[in-house]
Amino acid sequence: MVSLFRRRSAASLLLLLPACGLVTGFCTPRPIDEAAFSALYTEPLHPPEVPLTVYHIGHSLVGRDMPLMLAQLVGEGHVFHSQLGWGAFIKEHWDPDVPVKGYEEENFHPQHRDPREAMASGEYDALVVTEAVEIRDSIRWFAPADYLHRFADLAWENNPGTRVYLYETWHRTDGEEDWYMRIDRDLGMYWEGEILRRAIAYDDARRPIHVIPGGQVMAAVAREIEARGGVGPLQSRDDLFGDNIHFSDYGAYLMALTHYAVLYGRSPVGLPHGGLLKLDGSAFADPAPKRRG
Repeated sequence: MVSLFRRRSAASLLLLLPACGLVTGFCTPRPIDEAAFSALYTEPLHPPEVPLTVYHIGHSLVGRDMPLMLAQLVGEGHVFHSQLGWGAFIKEHWDPDVPVKGYEEENFHPQHRDPREAMASGEYDALVVTEAVEIRDSIRWFAPADYLHRFADLAWENNPGTRVYLYETWHRTDGEEDWYMRIDRDLGMYWEGEILRRAIAYDDARRPIHVIPGGQVMAAVAREIEARGGVGPLQSRDDLFGDNIHFSDYGAYLMALTHYAVLYGRSPVGLPHGGLLKLDGSAFADPAPKRRG
């Protein structure tokens, strides 16, 4: 009987370790319940009256060029800095003892700034954070809720007016599970249920963290392209991507519009679509239909 109890206890402990952070060494709190979560978002954000200073934490689904495109869409006054990596976890950006994969390659540009130094400065109106995908593995092993909470807490400590956002992305288009099904499911199950609702649950004085729904927008536009048999130069979902996960110029434009709509609380209709430049000075592909004649 004793040996059976010990075996069961050991097995139960092994099952609990990933949830409590086998790699990180701590447990994240339970997600706040649905009613408490919904109550945090009853009042919509007021659109900012002036251009924002924004900090982006992430990886190649943010990219070096998309925030620059966003700045051009907004116009004079929008300032941004970032730290990126290759498939980087939020933990890597927080912990100085954990190397950020691709750090040298992704952060050579003048907009790079150390994220903890940036948040400690209190200079930012908005902090946009995303986690690496496969999102299930990130949640299992790298405690994104905890590190989102840490960055948010540091930002609010130094500037209580900072708006914090979780940028929802997407997974590979060639995965074993249906791409649309996963995007439909994963927002509520993982991005909100396992990251956002746990990150908010750390503090009794709960503050909302808002979502930039990149995956939702990407899927909605892809469905529209397929339903119409093409939209402008986009003939299929694949035109939004340069490979099986990274966005093309068209996908980058779509994500810049999505960030604009959420951060500024305004419709992106009427924003420029041609003449937008990348970090290296080359032009983004124009998503507008070509004029006949």
